[in-house]
Amino acid sequence: MKKLALTGLLAGALLAGCNQPKNTAETGAATETNLADVKDLPTLFDAYWEENARLFPLDATTQGDNRYNDQLPNDGTKEFRNKLQRFYQRYLDGLHKFNREELTANDKISYDIFEYDLQSKLEGLKLNTWMIPFQQFWGLPISMGQYGSGEGVQPFKTAKDYDNWLGRVKGFSVWADTAISNFRQGMKAGVVLPKALVVKMIPQMRAMETQDATKSLFYGPINKLPKDLSDAEKQRITAAYQKAILEELVPTYKKLGDFLEQEYLPKARPSTGIAAIPGGADIYKYYVKTWTTTDKTPEEIYQTGLKEVARIRQEMEKVKAQVGFKGDLKAFFASLKTDPKLMPYKTPEEVLGAFRAIQTKMQPNLKKMFGRTPKTPFEIRQTEAFRAASASAEYNQGSPDGSRPGIFYIPILDATTFNVTSGMESLFLHEAIPGHHYQISLQQENTELPKFRRFAWYGAMGEGWALYTESLGKELGLYTDPYQYMGALGDEMHRAVRLVVDVAMHSKDMTREQAIQYMLANEAISEEGATAEIERYMAIPGQALSYKIGALKIRELRQKYEQQLGAHSDKLREKYAGQNRSHFRISAFHDELLKDGVMPLAVLERKMDNWARNPQ
Repeated sequence: MKKLALTGLLAGALLAGCNQPKNTAETGAATETNLADVKDLPTLFDAYWEENARLFPLDATTQGDNRYNDQLPNDGTKEFRNKLQRFYQRYLDGLHKFNREELTANDKISYDIFEYDLQSKLEGLKLNTWMIPFQQFWGLPISMGQYGSGEGVQPFKTAKDYDNWLGRVKGFSVWADTAISNFRQGMKAGVVLPKALVVKMIPQMRAMETQDATKSLFYGPINKLPKDLSDAEKQRITAAYQKAILEELVPTYKKLGDFLEQEYLPKARPSTGIAAIPGGADIYKYYVKTWTTTDKTPEEIYQTGLKEVARIRQEMEKVKAQVGFKGDLKAFFASLKTDPKLMPYKTPEEVLGAFRAIQTKMQPNLKKMFGRTPKTPFEIRQTEAFRAASASAEYNQGSPDGSRPGIFYIPILDATTFNVTSGMESLFLHEAIPGHHYQISLQQENTELPKFRRFAWYGAMGEGWALYTESLGKELGLYTDPYQYMGALGDEMHRAVRLVVDVAMHSKDMTREQAIQYMLANEAISEEGATAEIERYMAIPGQALSYKIGALKIRELRQKYEQQLGAHSDKLREKYAGQNRSHFRISAFHDELLKDGVMPLAVLERKMDNWARNPQ
């Protein structure tokens, strides 16, 4: 998946209930633009982006805007939520002053995305999800480590950069006090997390406690002090970081850990799904709508999941027969985890080399399927040792100017146990090329898009695209080895299982334990891995639906245009006579799909329908 700490635009959604994986910050008195003076859409969008950056400085940092790198005020207050409500409503009213029918085709897309986004955020602000400020999967206590370790997007190149981070540290203790207050209000209202998740959160807080500042994750930037700093500056900064770690960060994490262990855990709920809390059914419907960007009901998605699981199991049976395995699928899954021939690597470099070979192998066919490719550099790297144990393979987006490459990270704890049926080929297609690297880089590089679109993220299209690219393996010359294909089927099954267990847990009373068993019965996954996955879906209801729903929509659009344009092939051949064009070119479809960035699926379908009337 795309690294969740780098999702960009959809700020404020944790507290608003929208699809936003990291916490946010308020800058205090932000200057409001007088929208009465705004005469065109680009000016409206630019004004929104400027105000949004001031309201959400963590997002600004992620997007390379370093003007607010010292800011981390409190986003958990009612005052902040009220401020957001006014902000979103003001810009929605400003948008509605323009006549959509008079706009250009691209401005109509911007209008539709902007309207959808603001309406969704306003709807989310009505929910009581602010009573759960964070959980084990994401939230500010986790984001602080990502930003402050010296390995993330927070810059640590100058003395000013180092001082900026200290400014953010000062705001964390205030934020934590508000978070505890909000948790307590949730305890009174019955809006609490499941016990199984709280048990995982406590060690996360305890891991940040230390009596030796040099052993802290937050000491990382001191280990990389710029050489051009004077000795006096180095001493000043080092002393300031030691003090901040021992007197601000460690006590704050201890306070959070003590609260979770002593007060919150006894009040946490034994139930699994969000339907168990007051208003939970409506909250889940909202999450389903927001994460899938569709009006599909949970029941529709559940039935789709059951059908997909059955279909993929049939494909797995074919592979089992092809390789001559005699047992049932469950036994086949078990054998895939232990067969020595499926673990051929001896060193991390051999694993990285295998991924580079995948890129080389598909290159000739890649050129046939994509006319538009990104300029952003691309690298394959081993995940750093300090975070490899808890990391998944992931894509970290490059910078818009190309100064930072897009990076495909692979955690390799032990190369000798790295299994080819982990879906190496499908993993590369999804996380790297042509999945996240193509989609995100092309979007960021498109300077014709307003910034709210250049840095947007809609999981239904973004993760949907990445999952769709996994289905291109055979067309790209991959999946010729049955075990690699089995790995790809396993990846697809994983996304199909999500449709079943996510909906069942949050609307059909499926328990955590039943969901884990369902996953184990249909995937070659360890119990530990299945448990972590199921608890992720418990923590962020609906998010896991976005992948498969988005991929199915993209595949549906492709099939629709192949049939639609094929039915008019003679007319199109005449139109394109001498231009060496066929009636449906897959490269043209892919290029059109990616060129305008991510958007809600309904907006995407309208855009693609317009393209299909005159495909270029």
